[in-house]
Amino acid sequence: MKRRYSSHHCWRRAQSIDELAWMARHRLPAFAWEYVHGGSEDEITLGDNRRAFAAWGWQPRTLVDVDVRHSRTQLLERPAELPMAIAPTGYNGMLWRDGDIALARAAASRGIPFTLSTVSCTSLETLVAAVPNVRLWFQLYVLDDEAVRNDMLERASQAGVETLMVTTDTVVLGRREWDSRSYVNPRRLTLAHMLDAGLHPQWAYRALWPQGLPTLGNLVKYLPKEQQSAGSAAGYINQRMTRRLTWEVLADIRKRWPGKLLIKGILNAEDALAAKRIGADGVVVTNHGGRQLDGAPATLDALPEVVEAVGDSMHVLLDSGIRRGGDIAKAVALGAEGVLCGRATLYGLALGGEAGAAHAIDLLRDQLHNLMAQLGRPSLEQIDASCLRRSPYSPAPNESSRRPSEALSFKGAGGEIPGDMP
Repeated sequence: MKRRYSSHHCWRRAQSIDELAWMARHRLPAFAWEYVHGGSEDEITLGDNRRAFAAWGWQPRTLVDVDVRHSRTQLLERPAELPMAIAPTGYNGMLWRDGDIALARAAASRGIPFTLSTVSCTSLETLVAAVPNVRLWFQLYVLDDEAVRNDMLERASQAGVETLMVTTDTVVLGRREWDSRSYVNPRRLTLAHMLDAGLHPQWAYRALWPQGLPTLGNLVKYLPKEQQSAGSAAGYINQRMTRRLTWEVLADIRKRWPGKLLIKGILNAEDALAAKRIGADGVVVTNHGGRQLDGAPATLDALPEVVEAVGDSMHVLLDSGIRRGGDIAKAVALGAEGVLCGRATLYGLALGGEAGAAHAIDLLRDQLHNLMAQLGRPSLEQIDASCLRRSPYSPAPNESSRRPSEALSFKGAGGEIPGDMP
């Protein structure tokens, strides 16, 4: 008999991000789960992100006083309780009503930054009004309308955003085949997925009631009044993403943006150095969570080359594949200033809103502190390459990196369709 979690607060018993993911898979309708969890094409890079972390083991020290441990650090020259920020993720209102606000509150309560996406369901202005104490970063998708682009920069500045994060690896969206199969067109789910969504009344109540599908708050200003639905907003962003994103465009953004600037989408030394030349303050080493170019390097494998190229002259953050506190420590040991976490906190959000996302952060923090004690390195400054050793083993990817096609299936209008319907 399949095990079910029926309690509204069952997620409080989760001891790992993977367990939160398992619970979320059984709470969400298939189309929402695929959007959050899936990668592109054969999902090789999605699994490689996890395998890269598993390839490193630990070299502990003993007889060290570890009675007091702390993970406080500096992220972009400001204090943070963890070397971690919440990554920019879109359509969070599809998981929980006002999901962006819930994530921002969880981040503020745990002393870490929160990054709002261009394709968030909550606008910059609404989020700042709802969570004035959050340390706010903003992720920018560069659109082909320069007037809209510059207006978004002005809005971010007026909202008090301290760091702008420009995403560079989505000029063409990756082929997210499982996600694409959920829809007849960008505005309408297939009949099978509509029926599946109807079998998840708790999700519908928490995410959709009473307003229905949320739209993309940051884009409403630029849409005609008759085209401000979720589907129209999604179509707008897909059509208006510029295909002409170059270093010259980024240099212009650098001139216009007065705060910190991070370039997101860096996987090699050459691009990291180019980011330095245009005056960026830092880079985010990422493959977009395995959702863009399938076969791109795992981010942990790409990190040392980038760190070696820019040294201490730039901030280097790592994104993609973080599932344990030990993953955060491995990234720091290999030279990252900190990490961005996207899926990890989304699993918690989907289960418990703000409290669920905060629980995900707490799991990562507690795992990190436990690891530091066992390593004999009670402060974050002591986590470096001397803590690591290459593992001689090649473990299979864990449950959280399995392709959706390896999980469950359900009968749709066209026969058996791979999916994750419980």
